[in-house]
Amino acid sequence: MTVDLEARRAELLVLRDRIERAAHDVVEGDESAGELSSAAGDQHLADHAAELVDREVDSSLEENAEQIAHEIEVALGRIDEGTYGTCARCGKDIPEERIEAVPYAILCVDCKRLEERG
Repeated sequence: MTVDLEARRAELLVLRDRIERAAHDVVEGDESAGELSSAAGDQHLADHAAELVDREVDSSLEENAEQIAHEIEVALGRIDEGTYGTCARCGKDIPEERIEAVPYAILCVDCKRLEERG
């Protein structure tokens, strides 16, 4: 596989920055929304439930962003080690289409499926 590692590194760094900014925006949105809702004091039960669901969704998004940021760090480390583009489980080349779709992928499609099945 022929991969321009410096271009891929730049892409991963941009992606990591976008994800971190998005996660930061979610956290900021939670903080400002929390101030507004606590000031209301006399909200309907459904409003509180909707707010709780929104916070849980935001929390899930933040956790997902942290996981992807970690996976990007691993991929950047694999570039430095010279193992980027090679499946961490079976050692085969990760197809270029997968790398294009998920630039921080460390598993080939087959190994990723095995991992997801448990």
